Amino acid sequence: MKAPADKTVEYPFQHESAEMVNRFLDMLWMERGLSENTLSAYRSDLLAYARWLNQKGVRLGEAQDADLRDYLGSFKQPAARTLARRLSSLRRFYIYLVREGLMQHDPSARVESPRIGRPLPKSLTEAEVEALLNAPDINTSLGLRDRAMLEVLYATGLRVSELTGLTLTQINLRQGLVRVIGKGNKERLVPLGEESLDWLQRYLKEGRPDIVKNKTPDALFPNRRGAAMTRQAFWYLIKRHAQAGGISKALSPHVLRHAFATHLLNHGADLRVVQMLLGHSDISTTQIYTHVARERLKSLHAQHHPRG
Repeated sequence: MKAPADKTVEYPFQHESAEMVNRFLDMLWMERGLSENTLSAYRSDLLAYARWLNQKGVRLGEAQDADLRDYLGSFKQPAARTLARRLSSLRRFYIYLVREGLMQHDPSARVESPRIGRPLPKSLTEAEVEALLNAPDINTSLGLRDRAMLEVLYATGLRVSELTGLTLTQINLRQGLVRVIGKGNKERLVPLGEESLDWLQRYLKEGRPDIVKNKTPDALFPNRRGAAMTRQAFWYLIKRHAQAGGISKALSPHVLRHAFATHLLNHGADLRVVQMLLGHSDISTTQIYTHVARERLKSLHAQHHPRG
C-alpha cells in the first residue's frame, strides 16, 4: 500500500534518488501515521537537499559527511531551529536507508545538531484562565457553545484540532470521559472534570439544539451553519474572548493546552499522568512543562520569601 499521490516526490533528475525518497515517505505515512503537514516538511527538506547535491553531481544515496556539512553551511545565517529541523529530516532519512540496506554509511551520524534553546511555552495564569472562561455571553446559544468549548479545552488539554474534530459519539457524559483521536490516529481517554461536564451538559441541552436546528451534524461543536468548526474559526473566537476578558497576552495556538499542563504540575500532578493526558508519545516532550512549573516556584519564592 503506497502513500497518496500528493505525498510522493517527482524529481526532474536522478530516478534512483526519487525512488529512495518516495519509499521513505511511504514508510512514514504507513508506519508512523504522520500528518500531511509533517510529510510535506520532510518532502520539502529532502527535495532541496537532492537538488543541491545534483548541482554537485552527487547522488542522494552516495552523499558523504562533508557533503552534508557543506549543504548545511550553504545557508546564510539560518535560524538554529530551522537548521536543526533540516538536519533532523536528513538524519531520519539516512537512518532509514541504512536500516533498509540501501546505504552502508550514515553521513549524518557525525554531524552535530546546532544548539538551540528550548523556549518555555506561553501560558496563562489561573486568574487569566478564569477571565477567559467567563468572557462568552452565555445568554446566547453561540456564547454557551463557546463557554463549553473553552471549559472542555482547559479541562482536558486537547489540541485545538482534536477539540474542533470532536463528535457526539466521543463524549461519554455518564462516565465523564472524552475519547480523543490524536496524532497518528492514537486513541486516549481523558476525564472531563465536574465543571466542564456541567457546562457541556448545559450546552447540549440549551445551546446546541438552537444552533443545529433541523440539521443532524456529528460535530459536537458546530458553527452557526451547523457544520464542523475549523481550527482557524475557533482561534478567531478565542482571541475575541481574550480581548473581552481583558487579557493582553499574545495567544499561541496551544495556550490553554499549555495552561492545562502547567497548572496540573503546579498543583502536584505526576509528570507521567500529564504525559498520558496530553497524548505525548515521549516523556521528553512533556518535561518542558516542569521548567514552566519551576519558573513559577522561583517567582513565588522571590515574591514571598524574606530572602527571595
